[in-house]
Amino acid sequence: MLNLMKPLFLATLFAVATSISAQEATTTEAPAVDATTTEAPAADAPASDEAAADLSMGTEVAAADAVGTPYIRDTFGDWSMRCLRAEEGAADPCQLYQLLLDADGNSVAEISMFPLPAGGQAAAGATIVVPLETLLTEDLQITVDGTAPRRYPFTFCNRAGCVARVGFTQAEIDQFKRGNSANVRMVPAAAPTEEVVLNVSLSGFTAGYDSAGK
Repeated sequence: MLNLMKPLFLATLFAVATSISAQEATTTEAPAVDATTTEAPAADAPASDEAAADLSMGTEVAAADAVGTPYIRDTFGDWSMRCLRAEEGAADPCQLYQLLLDADGNSVAEISMFPLPAGGQAAAGATIVVPLETLLTEDLQITVDGTAPRRYPFTFCNRAGCVARVGFTQAEIDQFKRGNSANVRMVPAAAPTEEVVLNVSLSGFTAGYDSAGK
């Protein structure tokens, strides 16, 4: 389903496949030893161009403290504080993160939340990434503790999935803090009459969210 990873400040590492060319090899006829000898077998031929094209030359692995490297700063219940290494002297940007699983334990979606500066209508933002096979016209719905769901449109899709960038009021954040669980609902494009409902655990949310701005 999803490869996980990065949320609003996505730090996705891609492997680079590099093609290499095979050298042409020529063989010469071996000198005859006697009348019964035959031509010596040719040396093993090098890999064909097609086979060589499948070879990976690898990519350099970034150092653990390199700028832009993701890491887990802390864990709060079912949430993780995911951060990126910033330049020296700058604060590492962090977001509260949870991977969402289906009933069979498969990774399906992910949610990242982060506080916003005071004074705006939205007290916090969230990035929710779902599979590409989602029916976008049905939007995304979020429910906390069985309350009336709120609907959010998808913002864009890329190779990682389809993304909804969501804003929450302070009242909604307080509801997350008081709640026991939330649900994210989506509709698969292949089955528009069905829905996929994923549980969002709120265990550790309050401590994690209060830590996000520090």
